[in-house]
Amino acid sequence: MSQLSSRHLLGIKDLSPTDIQLILDTAENFKEVINRPIKKVPSLRDITIANVFFENSTRTRLSFELAEKRLSADVINFSSSNSSVKKGETLVDTVNNILSMKVDMVVMRHSSPGAPHFLARNVKANIVNAGDGTHEHPTQALLDAYSIREKLGTLEGKKVAIIGDILHSRVALSNIFCLQKMGAEVMVCGPITLLPKHIESLGVKVELDVKKALEWCDVANVLRIQLERQQIKYFPSLREYSLYYGINKKLLDQLNKEIVIMHPGPINRGVELSSDVADSEHSIILEQVQNGVAVRMAVLYLLAGVRN
Repeated sequence: MSQLSSRHLLGIKDLSPTDIQLILDTAENFKEVINRPIKKVPSLRDITIANVFFENSTRTRLSFELAEKRLSADVINFSSSNSSVKKGETLVDTVNNILSMKVDMVVMRHSSPGAPHFLARNVKANIVNAGDGTHEHPTQALLDAYSIREKLGTLEGKKVAIIGDILHSRVALSNIFCLQKMGAEVMVCGPITLLPKHIESLGVKVELDVKKALEWCDVANVLRIQLERQQIKYFPSLREYSLYYGINKKLLDQLNKEIVIMHPGPINRGVELSSDVADSEHSIILEQVQNGVAVRMAVLYLLAGVRN
């Protein structure tokens, strides 16, 4: 199979294991490209892509933009903060206006869960979900899976603990779907107030003690405390959170094995991770950033229907 089963990337939930495998294998080829002296390929030179971000983003937007330019696509960047959305224009009208300029693909981030799915039903373009509310963030899960596979050789049978603010995280949900489809075991760990009700129904293990989670896992994917999404107080203070759930070198040194540390960024240093862990040889955080470009190149290339 050399083609995705869908013309959109709306969520990991909609992808088959074969789709995920294809994206990861294609990303491997693109990783080789971006490590060359000349980092561009002409694969999407006849494609125009609009990055439509209704929510702030630095890493994801830059990563997509770089991926698009590496593929020689024409790129339009749209930010809602200085657009007609402020004047009351609807989402579909905004995107249709962009598409009338002959745009082929839309990469979209929105604060409302399901916004990319709504768009996919209403406009004629390939839609890539770059994060929708607290729902999904599929390309982050794909780059996380790629990074684990690159480091450990396979995802099958690996134990991955997702630690932190699971309740507000779109990264957690996409990672759970992606890792399970690729044969990994998943545990979630955090304060009970930051774990969604009925999270066990997704087939994950649940642990409240971070030390036990670290003893169980091969990989710890540590999530940021998303204070901007929290309407009420879920724990007494950041200092207390750090005391019970922060990962530091002392904690890692107590384990009888080496584990891989990941973080989707941005890191709250001294809260979920201490600097001596974030910058240690255990950490593959910077590799995740680099792999993000290769994975997003693979997604855009495959969705554009380009054949080798």
